[in-house]
Amino acid sequence: MTDWQAVFVGFVVITVVGIVGLAFPGLGQLTAGLLGGFVAGYLAGGSLASGFWHGLLAGALGGLIGGLLVWVAVSIVGLTLGPVGAGLGAAIGAGIFAIAAVVAIIMALESAVAGAIGAAVSD
Repeated sequence: MTDWQAVFVGFVVITVVGIVGLAFPGLGQLTAGLLGGFVAGYLAGGSLASGFWHGLLAGALGGLIGGLLVWVAVSIVGLTLGPVGAGLGAAIGAGIFAIAAVVAIIMALESAVAGAIGAAVSD
């Protein structure tokens, strides 16, 4: 069974460390995914598979919500350019979201591995 509190706490850690990590491109985001996944797995405890699952969910949630926010922001900026700009902004935003979804999958995998390690440490 999924411990949503552990997933949410891992997501918050990913978000906070990711924002702070913007000062260190690449390394900051990698660290955010690893720490958030570790926290989610540690809090969920249980087997390695449980830690893997909870880290995966925390990492994917962070990436997908971030991509969705970028899509909305680009669409809103497009609205200032009129009807054509709104359509263009929505299309560009959808492309950005698709790229963010792929990045979210990659981030989720690193978070999942860290979650498995967190679950192993918690026992």
